[in-house]
Amino acid sequence: MKRRLQSQKKKRTKISLDSLSMIEPNAAGIDIGHREHWCAVPSDRCERPVRAFGTFTEDLERMADWLRECGIQTVAMESTGVYWIAAFQVLERRGFAVRLVNARQVKNVSGRKSDVLDCQWLQRLHSYGLLNASFRPADAMCVLRTYLRYRDELVCARSVQCQHMQKALQQMNVQLHQVLSDVTGVSGLRMIEAILAGEREVQKLAGLADRRVRASQATIQKALRGDYRAEHLFVLRSAFELYQTYEAKIARCDEQIIAQMATLPTCAEEDKKPLPPRKPGRSLRCDLVAGTDLRKELYRCAGVDLTAIEGIGVLTAQVVISEIGLDMSRWPTEKHFSSWLGLCPDHRISGGKVLSRHTRHVLNPVADALRIAATTLQNSKTALGAFYRRMRARLGAASAITATAHKLARIIYRLLKHGEHYVQQGLDAYEKKYRERLLHNLKKTAAALGLELSQKQPLPPCVS
Repeated sequence: MKRRLQSQKKKRTKISLDSLSMIEPNAAGIDIGHREHWCAVPSDRCERPVRAFGTFTEDLERMADWLRECGIQTVAMESTGVYWIAAFQVLERRGFAVRLVNARQVKNVSGRKSDVLDCQWLQRLHSYGLLNASFRPADAMCVLRTYLRYRDELVCARSVQCQHMQKALQQMNVQLHQVLSDVTGVSGLRMIEAILAGEREVQKLAGLADRRVRASQATIQKALRGDYRAEHLFVLRSAFELYQTYEAKIARCDEQIIAQMATLPTCAEEDKKPLPPRKPGRSLRCDLVAGTDLRKELYRCAGVDLTAIEGIGVLTAQVVISEIGLDMSRWPTEKHFSSWLGLCPDHRISGGKVLSRHTRHVLNPVADALRIAATTLQNSKTALGAFYRRMRARLGAASAITATAHKLARIIYRLLKHGEHYVQQGLDAYEKKYRERLLHNLKKTAAALGLELSQKQPLPPCVS
């Protein structure tokens, strides 16, 4: 009897797609593939409402012509990898409103998907307004994002060659890493180049060290005495040449990035809205990229100085702008923005009980950049630094990094949304506010227990 009532209840609450109202009557669905794309339009638009097209450019243009003949205005496509990019750009250039939907969202909508083609199922769901578009910034930002993502790959490849050089030096027992903070710095590269040129006298090699190196000449000479075997020298030479090649490619990529940023519209003119001063202790040399003041260029494009935020440098700000663009209306609130980044808790509640508060696993370059920025606040004498240290004492290092990255994301959203300058709170103001909040909570707890909290002496300073 109980099972029968449950089955009847489920039948009553089940909603059929046919009972929903049509929101997008001129919608089409495309199932993207490696060799062919299956496209579906409403059945009353064509005798053959489902057609397959190739992946060559002329096939994509022919698909766009057919959709135009059928009176289609909006298109939803599902894909994995990068196969969708060419079709997306062709259709967007032809004037269609294109939506790239997440395959997980399509599968979550109940229906007998096995009875129809994927493209027909996409067209049906899109016509009822059940599909949300994945985020994609403006086309100019997509170009900048491509350059920056490729630059990151070049930097990773360069770091691999750094590891090969360090391993070769270690195998030859040349202990440069003990006397130099960076083997690929000015002094390290000079010594490696001289070693590859055939120099073996430790006095001459040690004389190539920069005057800022803290180790003494005697210690550097000891570190340079090693077993210069031919096979290790070959590996060192190959890695050194590849390192220089990647250095040149990164410099070329930086030039392309600066040239692309110059094409972006101006959001802030320094005559009307002056650029705020730099952070204390930060020089102009830190912001120069390809001979251009990247901080000034970012301020011109964004209208706000993101580098004024603690932990955010010019490269991090550049990654943030290229990944999310400048139109913050795509996220209604800062909570939506934090959720898209995967930095806020994902509460799983069942029966009024919280089962999990972990953040969602999201692959997002902005979230990764903000987490790296949060780690630099460990010893910062600022409000954000104090917040990070307090979270680390309570939750541990990993959760503290995520919580601080979440706070950075909300600050960035507010700056880009409202176009205001960032005002640093300061460590003293943060500690004072934190002590006041602690005192308020203590008084509230005492009142709930029927007690009264009295303060006989001033509170000690809060240690962050």
